[in-house]
Amino acid sequence: MFALNFYTDLYEDMLRSLRKTATIRLGDKSRKYSAGQIVWVTVGPRFGRRKRLFTAILDRVEVKPIADLSPRDIERENPEFRTVEDVIALLERIYDRPVSLDDLVTVIYFSPVDEG
Repeated sequence: MFALNFYTDLYEDMLRSLRKTATIRLGDKSRKYSAGQIVWVTVGPRFGRRKRLFTAILDRVEVKPIADLSPRDIERENPEFRTVEDVIALLERIYDRPVSLDDLVTVIYFSPVDEG
């Protein structure tokens, strides 16, 4: 079983309310994640205790330069984001390195799976 982990508890409410239905990860993650894959969506620190929020199916996995992110990609990552610059600032904080418009990202769209 694979997991999509979110390092900050700031995302927990957005994930539970389904306002966040995609994640943008720096680099090409297409070997790790693919459309149709079932994953756990979790929150918690890296190498620390994590909490599973729900099971999800990956609807779409796309690799593209940051410059090619669509408004939909950006809004699904974070409903408060509007621009590519918002995404770059987030990625620079998470990955602790400079990020440019030419850097590749993987956009992973997911939907919850009802287990009942």
